[in-house]
Amino acid sequence: MSYPVIDLDLDTLSGMKPLRRVVFSLGGNEGDVLETLQEAVDAIAATPDVVVTDVSSVYRTAPWGKTDQPDFLNIVVLAETMMSSRIMLERMQAIEDYLGREREERWGPRTIDIDLIRVGDRLREDEDLTLPHPRAHERAFVLVPWLEADPAAELPGHGPVADLVAGLDTSGVERVEGVAIHLP
Repeated sequence: MSYPVIDLDLDTLSGMKPLRRVVFSLGGNEGDVLETLQEAVDAIAATPDVVVTDVSSVYRTAPWGKTDQPDFLNIVVLAETMMSSRIMLERMQAIEDYLGREREERWGPRTIDIDLIRVGDRLREDEDLTLPHPRAHERAFVLVPWLEADPAAELPGHGPVADLVAGLDTSGVERVEGVAIHLP
């Protein structure tokens, strides 16, 4: 007995949304940054409807934008979610607030910064959320850890992350040996 072939879009059944790959860039340069990065990864992983799939090594990076401050420690976190980009942004800001983030000075020192770099192939440009992140393609402190965590990564509108890294000065991005942020 043969069964008829039914062509269904499984992502739309019962109102389900498609699973999307999310890329976060995390960094800080105040307080116990390694502990704060670990707490941030734990909080992201504890967020309902978010599954953390990978965390890059820790990188020490020169400050970007405002350079008269201590170096940053940066990581990239890869995750999957069905959550909207707007709710994802709100949840990441809540994690920043919980971990003591103060927004006093643009590009200034901070305990934690969580940037939403990419949510699937979503393109969005609002007053407070642009996807993909509008300056990710020129930031080695985002691209180098991302390339390590996902060698096949692509930044929508800009191409393969490996090609972007090849075109940047990465001399200010140094992998920190002997430390790691762990998946919960």
